[in-house]
Amino acid sequence: MALFDLSANNALVWISALVLYDFCYYWLHRCGHEVNVLWAAHVVHHQSERYNLSTALRQTGSGVLLGWLFYLPLALIGYPVQVFAVVAVIDLIYQYWIHTELIGRLGWFDRVFASPSNHRVHHAVNDKYVDRNYGGIFILWDCLFGSFIEEDDNDPPVYGTRAPLRSWNPLWANAEVYWGLLKDAWHAGKWSDKLRVWFKPPGWRPADVAARFPKPEFDIARPEFDPPVSRWHTLRAFAMFVVVLVAGVGFLQTAVQLPWSNALAHVVFLTGSLALLGALLEGGRLAPSFSPRSPPAAMRGLVTWTRPGPARPLA
Repeated sequence: MALFDLSANNALVWISALVLYDFCYYWLHRCGHEVNVLWAAHVVHHQSERYNLSTALRQTGSGVLLGWLFYLPLALIGYPVQVFAVVAVIDLIYQYWIHTELIGRLGWFDRVFASPSNHRVHHAVNDKYVDRNYGGIFILWDCLFGSFIEEDDNDPPVYGTRAPLRSWNPLWANAEVYWGLLKDAWHAGKWSDKLRVWFKPPGWRPADVAARFPKPEFDIARPEFDPPVSRWHTLRAFAMFVVVLVAGVGFLQTAVQLPWSNALAHVVFLTGSLALLGALLEGGRLAPSFSPRSPPAAMRGLVTWTRPGPARPLA
């Protein structure tokens, strides 16, 4: 079904694949900030209120569900699978180093490539920085399609999302926006709104739902989420993290050889342990507060509850 039979032995195939992959990534990334259901997956990457190399490691658990659609052009053109896989890894690894505040402006480089300066803008929640600088390797796409803005020294970036997560629970981090959209769709009076809520931009809500269930206005001066944790809980969390890390590495090395039931048990153990680890870092509270805004029953007992809702970064 491919249009061309491209060879992995041709250097131009590799170069063009990298450029085209990054172009597709730009539109996936941009739609991830402009379409609610895609934002629900991408939000995990923006929830950190601090900006450093660890922020790059915050990756979605559900992006694979729809993200592949944006890369179909490479398959239709005829790029070999191995070429696609390698350029995808290159594009991802490149983006690691730009998640830092330690590197300042880089002159002309900032206008051609994604850089720490223009990616700080992408992660900021300041009004002037909303929905900007989506490029993965090349920032040229933003310059071409009107989404580029320079970092302003007079308006330093503030990081996070416009509906802060306020939790260290990784399960809730991945589920919070989906849960908020489900609630808004459930409460919407019009069937059209029940559908539109998934495809409108982040922050959009049906008028009747917004009136009945108002949410607090975004406050850029909000305090950073940093609950006090005793030394005892810190030590317990560190010990648990080491155990989970070792178990996770062991699982990755043996997963393909395990029966599906054993693999599923490992996954349940690892995800549950990470949720408990997050609870320890929130002060050891394992029980949620059962309010009308509590998470679904499946999450109870695993979350230290925070108020949910579609999170909106400035990006």
